[in-house]
Amino acid sequence: MAEATGLAAPAAADDDQATLHAPAGASAPSSPPPAPAARGRRLPRVVWALPPVAVLGVVLLYPLALVVQQSLAPDRGGAFSGYTAVLGSAAFREALGTTVWLAAGATVGCLLLGFVLALIIAFVPFPGARAVAKFIDVFLSFPSFLITLALLFIYGTVGMANGVWTDVTGASEGPFHFLTTPWGVLLAEITYFTPFVVRPLLAAFSQLDTAQLEVASSLGAGPARVIRRVILPEALPALAAGGSLVLVMCLNEFGIVLFTGAKDVTTLPMLVYGKAILESDYPAACVVAVVNIVISVGLFGLYRVVSKRAGA
Repeated sequence: MAEATGLAAPAAADDDQATLHAPAGASAPSSPPPAPAARGRRLPRVVWALPPVAVLGVVLLYPLALVVQQSLAPDRGGAFSGYTAVLGSAAFREALGTTVWLAAGATVGCLLLGFVLALIIAFVPFPGARAVAKFIDVFLSFPSFLITLALLFIYGTVGMANGVWTDVTGASEGPFHFLTTPWGVLLAEITYFTPFVVRPLLAAFSQLDTAQLEVASSLGAGPARVIRRVILPEALPALAAGGSLVLVMCLNEFGIVLFTGAKDVTTLPMLVYGKAILESDYPAACVVAVVNIVISVGLFGLYRVVSKRAGA
């Protein structure tokens, strides 16, 4: 130990002498400059960001720019002459009104039905409640036309309901012909989009403190009052988020209206289809498409704000 200490001391002394004999203006030796590989580590972040940006531009932004450019076609007497002609037409006003009232009606129906179903699944014990909740998750992946076809099998002209009616009464045809009317479209949209309200409600109910329900029940509050005073305030953010999402999707729904065969129901997506495919009036179709996009993006922004406040 003594020898080790004696050997270490001169080394320390040598270091002190080197420090003392260093020039007055000299600074302590700095760390070596970073290697070229270290300096280039930030470059791949920019390089890896370029491919998705390029794909996004080619797949989404470029077609969208073409639609906007086509809607501003100058061969109609001016850049905005197409908008003036289309927005002032009776067909556009009728399609806009039909789209708005169908979307609003479907949203209200989905909120009411979804709230009742979520209450039953979350708070009413019955066998298979978990299986029903799982099925709702699977139902969200179904295409919209599948639900419409199912309704056609039940309420169509030659569907089960009309078949039972004719068998029982002996009539030549059944009384159910509403699927080809706006009410049939409304029923199909409520049937398809209700799970989009039930899912966030179930998530909200799973975080509800059951002690509040027990305290309210112990104080003599009935089920209706517990729902109104305890459950509903907790469910409002989820209802707002789910309702906003349903409203956006109903405004852009095309498959349900097409598969119901409701020829007298013309929404904005159906008007785009008619102008582009049936009439080959692409500038007018692009005008309607741009208007539909603006409305949808605005409502989607509202949905994002509501979802962020709801914590979704």
